Amino acid sequence: MKGILKIYHPEETLKYHLKNTYCKAVFLNNENFLEVEIISDDDVEHVEDDSLQYQFPQIALNISDFPIETDDLLDQTFLVDDESSCEVNLFDDEDAYISENSLKFENDEKGDLFLFWKGNITDFYTGSDELIPFKLKCHFKAEEIEIDD
Repeated sequence: MKGILKIYHPEETLKYHLKNTYCKAVFLNNENFLEVEIISDDDVEHVEDDSLQYQFPQIALNISDFPIETDDLLDQTFLVDDESSCEVNLFDDEDAYISENSLKFENDEKGDLFLFWKGNITDFYTGSDELIPFKLKCHFKAEEIEIDD
């Protein structure tokens, strides 16, 4: 498991396990930009049968083209509230938006980079006007690939 996304809906806490994580600082035209992509797993075996999550088994969160002052992400916190930099993909026809994003990068004792992301997401489950808080924790540990001789 590369991490977990929790969406704190008033009716239940929704838990998404992460399948893919991607993060980099990009240097383009003398500026640094942050790119982050988090895609959840679509496995719902851990979810109750009557859960709201069954309607939306997979979700992706993206930050792209967000200007940053440094190319070193370690021990940095970025506040991202620019709608043009934020995107949510529900793998469905529904739309959702994220706001008040706070992304904090840290290393663990092994030197692996971790992301702690919190923010608010529109209530695409029930369609209410209320924003729902979410938290995400993931790591960007390189996976070792073994090739048989």
